Amino acid sequence: MSHQPESQNGAPPANRGLQVLAGALLAVPMLALIPVGWYSRRSPELGGFPFFVWYQMMWVFLCAAFTYSAYLVSLRARPHRPMARDERGEA
Repeated sequence: MSHQPESQNGAPPANRGLQVLAGALLAVPMLALIPVGWYSRRSPELGGFPFFVWYQMMWVFLCAAFTYSAYLVSLRARPHRPMARDERGEA
């Protein structure tokens, strides 16, 4: 019989594998942009822009996609946990 521990509010525990995936999705843009020496060059040009410029601009959109994907994965990783309310019924 498998028994999953429950948190204080009765929700099942978070899925660690999906949490690791979310972290990896957030790490990809950092790994692609931190080592500037990898992309600090002029060629190949795209639309007259040197590689250094269009590579960074491409990552603006890719960063948004990776961050949103990590958000969606983290929603699936953590089960619904209702917000705590005070005595007045406010969050």
